[in-house]
Amino acid sequence: MKLADSKKLMIADKEAVKMGVTALELMENASEKVAKAAFDLAGNKHSCAVFCGSGNNGGDGFGAAAVLCKKGFIVKAYLLGNADNMSDESNEMADRLEDMGVDIEMFNPADDRMIGFADNCGVIIDAIFGVGLSREVGGLYKEAVEIINSSNAPVVSADIPSGVEADTGRILGCAVKADVTVTFTMAKVGHFVTPGISMRGKLIIADIGLPKALSKAAVCNVTAITANDVFIPRREAETHKWDYGSVLVIAGSKGYTGAPVMASKAALRTGSGLVFLCVPESIYTIAAVKSDEVIVVSAPAAEDGCFSIGAMKVLGERLERCDVCLLGCGLGKGGDTRKLVEEIIRTCKKTLILDADGINAICGNIDIIKEASCPIILTPHEREFARMGGDLSEGRLKGALKFAAEYNCAVVLKGSGTITALPNGTAYVNTAGNPGMAKAGSGDVLAGMIASLIGQKFPPAQAAVYGVLLHSLSGDLCKKEFTEYAMTPMDMIDHISEAYKTIMRK
Repeated sequence: MKLADSKKLMIADKEAVKMGVTALELMENASEKVAKAAFDLAGNKHSCAVFCGSGNNGGDGFGAAAVLCKKGFIVKAYLLGNADNMSDESNEMADRLEDMGVDIEMFNPADDRMIGFADNCGVIIDAIFGVGLSREVGGLYKEAVEIINSSNAPVVSADIPSGVEADTGRILGCAVKADVTVTFTMAKVGHFVTPGISMRGKLIIADIGLPKALSKAAVCNVTAITANDVFIPRREAETHKWDYGSVLVIAGSKGYTGAPVMASKAALRTGSGLVFLCVPESIYTIAAVKSDEVIVVSAPAAEDGCFSIGAMKVLGERLERCDVCLLGCGLGKGGDTRKLVEEIIRTCKKTLILDADGINAICGNIDIIKEASCPIILTPHEREFARMGGDLSEGRLKGALKFAAEYNCAVVLKGSGTITALPNGTAYVNTAGNPGMAKAGSGDVLAGMIASLIGQKFPPAQAAVYGVLLHSLSGDLCKKEFTEYAMTPMDMIDHISEAYKTIMRK
């Protein structure tokens, strides 16, 4: 699903006027769609409190309130901001509402009647700020957000929850937590990127009459990935195991035997022809016993059970024969781990995925990535990303894109709405998944799945995007069967096959 650039979309609205679609028509259509969502959410309790800013988002709110009045709703309308700043279209909507006998009151957080009505009405419409918001929410606006969020009434937000930055998903001080968001023409980045996604509730994308050519011109560099965006080709009959990739997993250390096994099993279940798991000799027996279909290889270990630098001879030979290398799951921080990881980065000629301790090993020398002569994919969670020197001050999306461009690598920034950022400036936001996936080992499974897809000849960037979605679809299937509480990463491996079916049956 292509997402909109808010600035381009505002330009498109103006261009639509030149094509004969009036700004008032667009606002009327938007108002109707917001009103329908509010009507449905209110149930049998036909009363509505609408909080409107002085921009066009407020006009959508006044218009929606007028529609609800026609349907017999009791409506209270509150204005935040200077009425002199309202557009002609917003004034028209406000006039229509007042013509129905509704007095538009200036918002007053000390008015107990207002607070009481908002707390007990059938539905609240949030139309304070739209997609143009770029400043911190404070003062009376903050108090309005707090009143809305503390109310017992369900909330419909017009276009985007007030306080969420449309193009980044950041919360600018505070934000409305909506039950439903009705967005116009196209979804925005802020609807899918953390923390904005947690504020939107159910997302309804409403057609308000903007010409298709204009909406297509408003797309941004970010895509929200769903099962409909993924294509998995059917396999040819005349093929053999080498056609589906040789994956090398370099992982594990004393005390961390689960991570390498889960990563390698995930690679196998995702479709790899061969999976080699290279572990320190200190845990070889344990890894071998746990792995029936994975080929387990040992390499020299240091006294603490991590790889020693002497392991490079064995690893170097394996690296020459593999199609892709996954490095880091449970690797540990002792022994010669840092030297080993840096040497592999310098010498590897195949796509290299760095996960977990593979990332931790180079946090003090992150520029080593620039010395790589192979494609690099990093799979950090937020704390690892920060240790790498990643900057999250402007949000997850901008931070991941900035790092990917600077270091010419793909960044899979894990978390709710995982972001895959590419050095060419494009990004993909995951739309599946659930909190039950937040368990140790889940990232190892993901890394193994991405490695497998690369081995199967998917381009590295595509493999990262598809791997993230498959991983999350598997997690959602586990949630359905086991609940978010009881599901485990091993369950996710077992449900990869069902995740494939979800994509292939569409």
